[in-house]
Amino acid sequence: MIALALALLLAQAAAADQPDPSQPITFVIPTEAEQGALLRGDVAPGTRVTLDGSEVPVAADGRFIVGLDRDQGPQARLLATLPDGIVREQTIRVVPRSWRIEHVNVARRPGGATGAFLRLREPELARIVAARARRNAVAGWRQSFIWPARGRISGRFGSQRVYRGEPGSYHNGVDIAAGAGAPVVAPADGVVVLAADAPFSLEGNLLIIDHGHGLNSAFLHLSRIDVREGDRVRQGQTLGAVGATGRATGPHLHWALTWNGARLDPERVAGAPGLP
Repeated sequence: MIALALALLLAQAAAADQPDPSQPITFVIPTEAEQGALLRGDVAPGTRVTLDGSEVPVAADGRFIVGLDRDQGPQARLLATLPDGIVREQTIRVVPRSWRIEHVNVARRPGGATGAFLRLREPELARIVAARARRNAVAGWRQSFIWPARGRISGRFGSQRVYRGEPGSYHNGVDIAAGAGAPVVAPADGVVVLAADAPFSLEGNLLIIDHGHGLNSAFLHLSRIDVREGDRVRQGQTLGAVGATGRATGPHLHWALTWNGARLDPERVAGAPGLP
């Protein structure tokens, strides 16, 4: 009897040392992903997560997202600090992509932007930065994203022009040739953090939606905006219409996705685009 009781005690002690399978003690997240990807992860509730030293928002149930920038290096380092102080690490191998690079035998205009343009542009950029810094209690980041408009992809994320050896800015979103006046809908739930009351110099009628946890969508060149700052929107809700305001050569929707400053590829987030 004594031997049996001792065996039971040892078995109970061993079981107590085993992790609860319902509470992951380490990351549940892909260990390899491409530049521009959005990754969804899971840790034990109460765990603190950082990506390359920066804090990552974690929901009460342990769910979180991380984004890999277009120019993300060969790896990203995740650290999880569990409620008991134990630290776990996981490295994500970042697969480089072959971006469409167009070499143009034309020099860029010398001297850069004029002083008059910079005076106009600075307050616009300040509004964009402030909008993207806002954080709202919204869970659109958990949803499977849909396309905000239907049409041919006329400009892809990450493409770039090089002017006689001098790189220009890369394309930070996708262009959707949906046609003038076509409806633009919310790709996921969110809160309106910027709705331009007048066209911006480059973006035209600009709308930015916060999807929560640092993830936001920007919609450029709209012909009209049907929502206001502070509005809560639902996935599929009409936000406005496709236009050609700002610096645009024709009617189209430019959709850009950003996670905590990292530029993401909407085609990697929403999947294959829907055509008319």
